[in-house]
Amino acid sequence: MFGKRTTTGGPAVPPPAAAEAPRPAAVAQPPAPPAPRPAAASQVTLSDPPPPPPKAMGGPPPPKSAGSSKPAAKAPPPPPKEKVAAIDNRSDEYYRTKTEVFNALIDTIDLSQLAQLDQESAREEIRDIVIEIVSIKNVVMSVAEQETLLEDICNDVLGYGPLEPLLARDDIADIMVNGAGTTYIEVAGKIQRTNIRFRDNAQLMNICQRIVSQVGRRVDEASPICDARLADGSRVNVIAPPLAIDGPALTIRKFRKDKLKITDLVGFGSISEPGAEILRIIGACRCNVLISGGTGSGKTTLLNTLTAFIAPGERVITCEDAAELQLQQPHVVRLETRPPNLEGQGRVSMTDLVKNCLRMRPDRIIVGEVRGPEAFDLLQAMNTGHDGSMGTLHANTPREGLSRLESMITMGGFTLPQRTIREMIVGSIDVVIQASRLRDGSRKIVSITEVMGLEGDVIVTQDVMRYEITGEDKDGKLIGTHSGTGIGRPRFWERAKYFNMEGDLGRALDALEEGGRQ
Repeated sequence: MFGKRTTTGGPAVPPPAAAEAPRPAAVAQPPAPPAPRPAAASQVTLSDPPPPPPKAMGGPPPPKSAGSSKPAAKAPPPPPKEKVAAIDNRSDEYYRTKTEVFNALIDTIDLSQLAQLDQESAREEIRDIVIEIVSIKNVVMSVAEQETLLEDICNDVLGYGPLEPLLARDDIADIMVNGAGTTYIEVAGKIQRTNIRFRDNAQLMNICQRIVSQVGRRVDEASPICDARLADGSRVNVIAPPLAIDGPALTIRKFRKDKLKITDLVGFGSISEPGAEILRIIGACRCNVLISGGTGSGKTTLLNTLTAFIAPGERVITCEDAAELQLQQPHVVRLETRPPNLEGQGRVSMTDLVKNCLRMRPDRIIVGEVRGPEAFDLLQAMNTGHDGSMGTLHANTPREGLSRLESMITMGGFTLPQRTIREMIVGSIDVVIQASRLRDGSRKIVSITEVMGLEGDVIVTQDVMRYEITGEDKDGKLIGTHSGTGIGRPRFWERAKYFNMEGDLGRALDALEEGGRQ
């Protein structure tokens, strides 16, 4: 077809030699036999321009000769295949059956009537209807499969659907759902993908709405971002379309059913025994504590652990965006912020809660996370007789934490001189505890730092304890030690002496120093 062109009844007209010279590959190809052409194309005269080379005609490229071929570039290696944790081992056939039965159930049952029943009665009602539907549709299932189907459908209607097996596991720290088809979990500090899936984004959205409605909140197109909590205190964040492009994104920060104690942190290697003793003294002698760390570093867990050293007779008031602290003391008042309603009214901010705390006769004020202008009110409270108050914030080092505290106050619209703000910080914060999640997934308390004072306009700090990485084992786990820095009398020594704990503090500091030398 792309060989010689012929005129009607005339001799063949070869293309000019100059056109073929630069393309040796085209010469090596024998010319194709002339193909029959349509009538319109056959009316070619000698005055027509020579045809373009075959490549310019858009046809398939001619084969290259052996001499002109170039070595093909190596293709990049394929990316490593993502490992998927097999949590759900049920087949596609099972899910097709489940969808069919579920749709029939929704057509049969009156959800408004079901909502008026208690949890157990509603489950029995659903089970009876599902058994009837399975019988009518002649679904062939074993007894065990039928029980699994019944439980799954009850969870879909009344519970959290596919999330139930993940919520039941105590070793999972985070659950991250990125749309109906993608679910990740964090186990032992490492993120892994699971084969948990939702029926569609509508099912995922229904579960999100069910979670947030339990705490009087909503999530929809008008209010697509929401913070909430589960019944066990686990923190929930939902961001829905149109902000989430691939479907609703659900993140659950789970908390262990058994409350961690300081001895558990020692067992995990998060802190040494002398370091744990120093933390106990800090919590018991009413030091004002700021816990600093990155996301997922264990700040809330550490805060829960420190509150265990509060005396039972003290009145403790907690302020949180989503109530997740689990204090063990008998005299605890838990407060939670509230977002605005549909009309934009009724919002109660963290600043409002902290201000109100001062009128509730607190012994200690605990702020779950300091992230805004409430930092000013918290410092004011620490400065006005509410010793032993605690809070957390996001920062990578203790010094960055103090700087963030300063910037929060400035961003809150307080027109105070910089030195005045720093004097407030120095006069309020006694100790900054830095938590961190290391690259091997382990969580460590990497430093205990006390705030000494001001030199000029610079806040002076000193480390009482720090964690130093010394190596790595064959499994990739980091090896390190918690060691003292040689400080014999920290600034909070006098406070410990006031509570008759100076002897315990001295022995802990000596043991910390000995551990660092080994």
